[in-house]
Amino acid sequence: MGEKDSDGALRRDIGFVGSAFLSFNGIVGAGIFALPAALHLQFGAFSPWLFPLFALLMLPIALPLARLAALFPMSGGPVAYTAVFGPFVSFQIGWLYYVARTAALAANANVFASYAAALWAPAGTMVGRAVLIAVLVGAITWVNVVGVRRAIRALDLLTLLKLAPLLALAFWGLASAEALPAPGPLPSLSGIEAAALLTLYAFIGFENSLVPAGETANAQRTIPRALIATIVCTAFTYFVVQLAYVATMPAGAQPDAPLAALATILLGPVGALVLGATALASVAGNITGSMTSTPRVTYALARDRLLPDWFGRVSARYATPANSILFMGALGILLAVTGSFVWLAIISTLARLIIYAFSIAALPPSRRRIGLATGIGTLLLIVLGLAVCAWAAAQSAWNAWAMLFGLALAGGLFYAIARRSQ
Repeated sequence: MGEKDSDGALRRDIGFVGSAFLSFNGIVGAGIFALPAALHLQFGAFSPWLFPLFALLMLPIALPLARLAALFPMSGGPVAYTAVFGPFVSFQIGWLYYVARTAALAANANVFASYAAALWAPAGTMVGRAVLIAVLVGAITWVNVVGVRRAIRALDLLTLLKLAPLLALAFWGLASAEALPAPGPLPSLSGIEAAALLTLYAFIGFENSLVPAGETANAQRTIPRALIATIVCTAFTYFVVQLAYVATMPAGAQPDAPLAALATILLGPVGALVLGATALASVAGNITGSMTSTPRVTYALARDRLLPDWFGRVSARYATPANSILFMGALGILLAVTGSFVWLAIISTLARLIIYAFSIAALPPSRRRIGLATGIGTLLLIVLGLAVCAWAAAQSAWNAWAMLFGLALAGGLFYAIARRSQ
């Protein structure tokens, strides 16, 4: 039995590896199987080097969040961090994060069904697709309800099932290549800006490990270390996969399934089959990580009396926020089966950038509350992190901003209702 958190309800059963895998699976989902072709077409031989470049851009965002994680060893992540700005801001941040993550879960459930249909035809029918999505999300929901330790064990397995084949394929491709491609010329600033959201999206999701801090052992040390290690390891994984793709695929190739095409060239039909199974494991891992992390947002909002107490109830038997987990599972199945999540998925990256920015801005007042000064180095890091968020958000289309504003208005309405009910 793991140690209890500060309120005595949740068990701290997530260790360093589990925390790192939560971040890794938040980042690596279906995108890695589609991204190589788009980047290769746009940036050619320089495309692998975009990943270490954007990983460096993510560090000014991740490092302040890591310091916040050390100050707030409780569940909720950005909800807890932004409470320093008042309950309305905290609620809005939690609301936007929850919507973005639930929409992404529904989108990934549909991607899983699409990959499964390529391997098993009945999954491609309307009924088969709905049943598969319900079974997949239902099973992941059940695993999370019966204990965070079981959920992390499932996540460990899914991570290995997707990471090992991806790295094996990449290293096989590099070993088979006649020569490694030279980096090529540095793209113009306008060219990098055009790829900003596409490449940043490859790193969005690292905050997965922040939200269940109340169930993480020695959260003050574990989460910051896991967060930074995950960004570095993810950048390396993306880099070697993209490098192998550039070294093997002809210039200008635009296959619908880039890594499946790469696997077919290297290993024949067996390679494509293995990549299909790897894609299923990758998407399932992303959904599992989201289900382990995101329900802790509604749990934290209920803990702070910003949602009805029902969301904050913890299972006496399993020591998990069972009601919040079940609610997200049911909502995820509904959105995935009906398809009504699509318009929300557009703003997933933009919403996360806003959440990062508010969380980073909360670091100085949070330190001040406990009597800690904010040095010049930390202030420079905060300014740089906010600048990266602003620059990336500025690349978003106006309709994404309009959708975000509409969601914020809806969140304000829900906040008023929740406060009135309290």
